[in-house]
Amino acid sequence: MKILGVIPARYASTRFPGKPLVDINGKTMIRRVYEQAIKANLNKVVVATDDERIASEVKSFGGEFILTSDQHQSGTDRCAEVVSKLPGFDVVVNIQGDEPFIDPEQISLLTSCFLDEKVELATLIKDIKNNSELFNSNIPKVVINNHQQAIYFSRHPIPFVRNTDQGNWKNSHQFYKHIGIYGYKTSTLLSITQLKPSSLELAESLEQLRWLENGYQIQTKVTSIETIAIDTPEDLQKIVF
Repeated sequence: MKILGVIPARYASTRFPGKPLVDINGKTMIRRVYEQAIKANLNKVVVATDDERIASEVKSFGGEFILTSDQHQSGTDRCAEVVSKLPGFDVVVNIQGDEPFIDPEQISLLTSCFLDEKVELATLIKDIKNNSELFNSNIPKVVINNHQQAIYFSRHPIPFVRNTDQGNWKNSHQFYKHIGIYGYKTSTLLSITQLKPSSLELAESLEQLRWLENGYQIQTKVTSIETIAIDTPEDLQKIVF
């Protein structure tokens, strides 16, 4: 099984323009992501970007990149363009370009899902530790079935715990949050990017709902490793060396 790791990276972030090039203790964020990704069990890692400045930075530290269209609506779409230019891979992993300290073990955990040939799509989830996470609409929640396949994702806490005060929900049920790293069979990736936005996706602003709504199954695995995403300049304060 040949696995391609793709790190989508665009310059024009609404909340943090140019963040792939931000300096984090002497290295750019995109370099840190790339250096973590190549430690995982991937056959190849490339940065997918629509910006020459990011491409130049990747080239400067010896990384590989592919220039992609600036019209993509998501990292998934960008990954699909890359795999169409790099044939021969069975699985594609979409690695978030704003997680400079992603643990290679998380990538390997995700790719292990594809040892089961029936798996089309995969992602990671993590148990929710507190009410702050549970009721934060910026943190997508997920419910799974007995086979650890995702049933639904929502920005709202799910499930609703009836006859229990919301302050005690965390103690009454096992809640999970979604960790935004995806794996796709190559054929599945090329298929899902042809789907039109779905009603659930538009309601929640979560692209994975488009896949569920069209009948695809998303395998999950539980990780115990926390991630640090840099969405705004203020998030840089989360980083401790």
